[in-house]
Amino acid sequence: MGFVLRWIAAFALLAATFNPTGMSYAHWAQTNWAEAMPLIVLVGLLLAGGYVIFITAVLRGSGALGVLLVLAVVGAFVWVLVDFGWIDLEAPGAITWGVLAGLSLVLALGMYWGIFWRRISGQLEVDEDEG
Repeated sequence: MGFVLRWIAAFALLAATFNPTGMSYAHWAQTNWAEAMPLIVLVGLLLAGGYVIFITAVLRGSGALGVLLVLAVVGAFVWVLVDFGWIDLEAPGAITWGVLAGLSLVLALGMYWGIFWRRISGQLEVDEDEG
């Protein structure tokens, strides 16, 4: 259940930032910049904070190499779906939702990796500050 919640949170963050429906931060900020600049900046900073939390956890959990590996697996999976004809490359909305789902999967797996590793290995990783 923990992984699913992380995946939903990652998808919500990404979809709130941009999605093809036109109901996203990017669309709102672009059309209302002059009228609502302070609010747009505030919401943008809150979204940026969410990204910092996710990206920091992902890089600590799985590292840059782990992120690249998960991106490669997700990319290969999408390639298989396109090859089988299950994803139509002519539908830009479907592609955007697919990218959002794939990126949210990468973020969720990266956040969950530390928990998963402790469960399968029985080991606990501890960061030591050398100072």
